[in-house]
Amino acid sequence: MATGTLVDVVMPQMGVSVSEGTITKWLKQAGEAISADEPLLEISTDKVDTEVPSPATGVVQELLAQEGETVAVGTKLATIAPEGADAPTPDVPEPATQAGAAESEAVSSSDAGTPTAETVEDVEPAAAPAEPAPKAEPAPAPAPSADGQDNGKAFVSPVVGRIASEHGVDVSQVSGTGRGGRVTKKDILQFIESGGAQAAPAQPAAPAQPAPATPAQPAAAPAPAAAAEPAEGESFEPMSAMRRGIAEHMRRSIDTSAHVTSAIEVDMSKIVGIREQLKQEYKASYGVNPTYLAFVAIAAAATLKDYPWVNGELRGDQIVTRASVNLGFAVELADGKGLIVPVVRDAETLNLLGMVKAIADVAKRAREKQLLPDDVVGGTFTITNPGGYGTFHGTPVISQPQAAILGTYAVVKRPWVVQDELGQDVIAIRPIMNLTLTYDHRLVDGALAGRFLRDLRERLESWEESA
Repeated sequence: MATGTLVDVVMPQMGVSVSEGTITKWLKQAGEAISADEPLLEISTDKVDTEVPSPATGVVQELLAQEGETVAVGTKLATIAPEGADAPTPDVPEPATQAGAAESEAVSSSDAGTPTAETVEDVEPAAAPAEPAPKAEPAPAPAPSADGQDNGKAFVSPVVGRIASEHGVDVSQVSGTGRGGRVTKKDILQFIESGGAQAAPAQPAAPAQPAPATPAQPAAAPAPAAAAEPAEGESFEPMSAMRRGIAEHMRRSIDTSAHVTSAIEVDMSKIVGIREQLKQEYKASYGVNPTYLAFVAIAAAATLKDYPWVNGELRGDQIVTRASVNLGFAVELADGKGLIVPVVRDAETLNLLGMVKAIADVAKRAREKQLLPDDVVGGTFTITNPGGYGTFHGTPVISQPQAAILGTYAVVKRPWVVQDELGQDVIAIRPIMNLTLTYDHRLVDGALAGRFLRDLRERLESWEESA
């Protein structure tokens, strides 16, 4: 958006439920030239890390927010003087009169918690009243609702409102560091971690006691805990917005779902042979590698069509099933310091080559911070692949509000009992993969999970080369 000869850069709307973002890194500094669509900064939300491109070619005139600062959607972050335009010289403000200062404070207060990218200009000062009006006592602030309403103090985003509702927190008791005193997600999480949530619910009044002869002295309030200092050999680093989002999401998943994990062993002999045949063709013709994960994803998508509850979710007292399979793939970021789950939609419609390309695309864009919010929402079932590092078993945490998550593990050569041409049991060396299904036992029973894994194994062990 342009203001005179300047172009404003604002915090973008990164999804319907995302109301704020954290500036993780400025890629340009004031005074540096920048081209349209060239990355200007990196931001992080509780759903995705991404780069924000410049809306114009020119020179970065001013950065209005600091790295590490969390700001609301629509907040102006920077200004750019377009190419060929003279950057205006900032006016030196006249000394503010008492009435002008009061007017400025009133305008600032009225806009608190409602950031806008437009500039208010030519505001006429109001006449000062003869006598100051009596100061009204503020009304008690009501607790927020999960859909993100005004808490009487500042606007509460949907994310903050949901966290407050889940933990029984009265947001009016939380000190806000956002614009206009708004309570941010970081503020409420720190409040909960400090034990403040335990004091939010009202306590029943104690019955009246006879007055003692000597007035009792009130108990001394516990001294606040001193800020932790790293011990010898330790170092501290702040949690990123993504890490805080992962922590909150994983804790909420454990608190929500009844986690149970079942496992099965799969003879991957047929797939190993087919994969070896396809490697050269796929690399030469398409520049991609047919990984074991792609084979498992194809088989899982087909099997989920037969098990809609495993591909579904609980929503209140309703069981939600779907016609499509949207597969989420857990992708590691930043040397294990981040994790994101981009989604491949309508996975049941893809063939093997299409799945290989789709997985390679979302993984590449995730690591290069090119994902959009729509790329990480709408998943119906998730696959995590720690087997690439040699692990052979695990118990993943379900990605809410899904009903299950599949873990794929290392393909390892092991002695295996098979039948020879005479039908006799013999020991042979076979490439074996363990698969685990962690499921929400509120919806998926052990028998259903067992049949799902059995059918998934059958598809993998009898793989048709044309799949």
